[in-house]
Amino acid sequence: MTQKIRWGILSTANIGMQKVIPAIQQAPSCEVVAIASRDLGKAEAAAARLGIARAHGSYEALFADPDIDAIYNPLPNHLHVPMTLAAARAGKHVLCEKPIALSAEEAGQLRDIPGNIVFLEAFMVRFHPQWARIRDIIRSGELGEIRSINAIFAYHNVDPANVRNQADIGGGGIMDIGCYPITAARYFFEAEPLRLVSLVERDPAFGTDRLASVIADFGNGRQLSFTCSTQAAPHQRVLILGTRAKAEIIIPFNAPANERTAITVDIGAPFDGALARREILPACDQYTEQAEAFAQAVLGKKPLPWGVDDAIASMRVIDAIFESEKTGAWARVGP
Repeated sequence: MTQKIRWGILSTANIGMQKVIPAIQQAPSCEVVAIASRDLGKAEAAAARLGIARAHGSYEALFADPDIDAIYNPLPNHLHVPMTLAAARAGKHVLCEKPIALSAEEAGQLRDIPGNIVFLEAFMVRFHPQWARIRDIIRSGELGEIRSINAIFAYHNVDPANVRNQADIGGGGIMDIGCYPITAARYFFEAEPLRLVSLVERDPAFGTDRLASVIADFGNGRQLSFTCSTQAAPHQRVLILGTRAKAEIIIPFNAPANERTAITVDIGAPFDGALARREILPACDQYTEQAEAFAQAVLGKKPLPWGVDDAIASMRVIDAIFESEKTGAWARVGP
């Protein structure tokens, strides 16, 4: 019989209800046993909808539940660090949604997480086989030396009630989706950026960044350029350009659950990509893959490649983007 970790879900946030909780329930080593909301009625309705045994009317009650091993935290960005720390201090392992904090300084508080607690910032994309395959191709040398990663991530949302459009709690495109191209570049370059420059346009009513473009210098002739927007036509791409060939992930961030995905490798001749090699990756749910990897770490079977230090490093890049926005100049990335 497969040993399972028991999950408690912190809030009835849409991403949890629609994507993450059902995915966790499909992971072989996972079981969702409780969900909490500050409104007990909402927690009970969510529990009934998803077949979860217990509902709690406060986050504190969830942390105190002795039958829970791990917490999934999908709360708004300003609550990521305080609630993660509260859960960890209660002896619970924590999978927390991205971005981990409102700044690298705030993220630094996570260094207080006890050493026996497994923590992970929930960049589910890193667990999808299409990302692993692209990195294997890069490491093989088939693309030559990687010079440029170009990414776009955009959607259109002008709902003032949506947390993504509330600046005071960490809304805006850079926090919500700009963090994905940052993660992609750090993952594929296997390095940290040294400096960057950004151009940011803000919504006059919300005060959030609705369009941002960033160029980041990873040193040794390596560059990331990306655009993210919360008020543009939905689109996403990751293109990796090497000295011999280029590779692209067709749906890099929101890969459809349990459907096959595709990547391409192309030497650039002809320019229309007609002779590109297309590889089909097996169907999976990247949220399920993430939950299972997390469970394996909790069970002591396979440690996670990422933890608190990785989450802080990601926030340093975001901090630099906002610093460059303010100064109109290049900003250094780092402590």
